[in-house]
Amino acid sequence: MRRYPAFDPPEYLDWTPDPELIVSYRRRIEQDSRRRAAIESLAHGDLLSLYRDLLRTRLHDIGLKRWVKTGVISKAWLGTGEEAVTVGTVGALDRELDVVCPMIRNAGALHMMGVPLADLFRGYLATPDSLSGGRDLHIGDLGRNVLQPISHMGTNAQVMAGVALSFSNREEPRVALTFIGDGATRTAAFHEGANLAAVLELPVIFVVQDNQVALGTRRDQHGRGDPGELGAAYGIPTWTADGNHLLDTWAAARLAAEHCRSGAGPAMVVARTFRMGGHATHDEREARTTFDPTLFAHWGRRDPIGLYEAWLLDEGVTPDALETIEGEVTSEMDEAADEALASRNGPKTFNTPSNVDPNSFGWTSSLAIRPI
Repeated sequence: MRRYPAFDPPEYLDWTPDPELIVSYRRRIEQDSRRRAAIESLAHGDLLSLYRDLLRTRLHDIGLKRWVKTGVISKAWLGTGEEAVTVGTVGALDRELDVVCPMIRNAGALHMMGVPLADLFRGYLATPDSLSGGRDLHIGDLGRNVLQPISHMGTNAQVMAGVALSFSNREEPRVALTFIGDGATRTAAFHEGANLAAVLELPVIFVVQDNQVALGTRRDQHGRGDPGELGAAYGIPTWTADGNHLLDTWAAARLAAEHCRSGAGPAMVVARTFRMGGHATHDEREARTTFDPTLFAHWGRRDPIGLYEAWLLDEGVTPDALETIEGEVTSEMDEAADEALASRNGPKTFNTPSNVDPNSFGWTSSLAIRPI
């Protein structure tokens, strides 16, 4: 993938695959027979589709950062370096049936669930035709099974346990999935949601996105214990994954989804990753002082897109094929950004949420919870 000096972390600019990491990438796939079997079930087109979604997710962030630097918006919340967590987990779902509640840093989940790219940008511009009607940059689309992010992120666990409860009561083979940062796992709301899901055996996946920092507080400062052990407290089966390894994360989420869909109760996926920037674009310099530079160097070698590209090339995908996909995705993203910018000069009629099938997952068009 092309690197952008004005927007990419400095560790990515001259990125080349580390031979040892490439070997360990393949070994990670081969050492677990169930994950290996799941990955081997992916068709060639599926592998390239995941690559497209990785690029869309990174280029969306680059587009937002460009807007910050040119004064279009004041700041943006980016997921640079964490793309494989979003793409791997959402890519493992049945996107026609399942429901996702992302964090704002998981914006890639929206376009993967079918939300137009231009709507991702409109959310930041707060245009009248944005999905939130210009009211909030936390956007979702109930018609596409995406709940908008909740700022109090531990609350995601409670809300999605409720969504999963509606599936369970109607005996539907559907799964709810949400993301919880390592900092949010220290909140009461997370533990209440996890406990409820465990007691009622609800089909919900909690993706613990362990990026090692809560806003600006390092994980060793905001809590004790290994996030990988959280599920054991509630008897929730847990799959740990290398969050910068797309296929490992995808396979863990696929096994977790199969567990939930079988009626066996909730699951947890703990994805180890690292935030290659600040909480938002306004405090990137502060982030660089929060961690030792060697940690950025360590994770910089593990760029999830670079590692997946190297694996695809080793599998016989040609460089020309990857370049063609990148060119197509780059054009998509440029057109989406231009379309969103044009919305600022459009009619000032504010959007209202579209009607949602009341049989979908428990909401009516008024967004009230339907009696169960």
